[in-house]
Amino acid sequence: MAPEQTADLLPPAATRVRDASSDAANRAIGHRMLDRVSRAAAQPATMAGDIAALDREWDVERALMANAATLATAGAVLALTVHPRFAVVPAVVGGFLLQHALQGWCPPLPVLRALGFRTAQEIAAERTALKALRGDFAGLDRQDRPRARARAALAASGAEA
Repeated sequence: MAPEQTADLLPPAATRVRDASSDAANRAIGHRMLDRVSRAAAQPATMAGDIAALDREWDVERALMANAATLATAGAVLALTVHPRFAVVPAVVGGFLLQHALQGWCPPLPVLRALGFRTAQEIAAERTALKALRGDFAGLDRQDRPRARARAALAASGAEA
C-alpha cells in the first residue's frame, strides 16, 4: 500500500495520541501546561531551568517503548528460564505496540496520560511558549534575507540547521 493510501486509513501521527486520550486527560495536561507557562511569565528568571527540564522530559512514546521493552524482555527471560507459556508476554506486548503505532492507543496509554506523560508535540508547544515569553523570537523581523531569517527562526526554535 502506498504511503498516501495508508495516511487516509490511519489517524494523523501528530495528533493520534491526543485523539485517542480521554478529554479529561487532555484537559488536565493542558491546564498543567498553562499553569507552568503562567508561572514562568510571572517569574522570568525560572525560564532557562524550565526549558532545560522540558528538554529532559520523557514523552509518552518513550515511556511506552521503555515499558514495552521491559515487559517483552522479562517475558522472554521467563519463557526461557521458567516456563514456555511466558512467551505470550512478548507477543501481547508486540501486539500492543502495533496497535499503538497504527491507532495511537494501547492499554497502557490511559494510565500514562493520567500520570501526566505528554506527547512530544505538547512538550514542544510548552518549550516554544516559554521561548516566546523569553523573547527568543524577537529578532526574526530584523533579518532582511529569507535564508538568514530562516536560520534565525530555526535557531530560536532549538532546531539545528
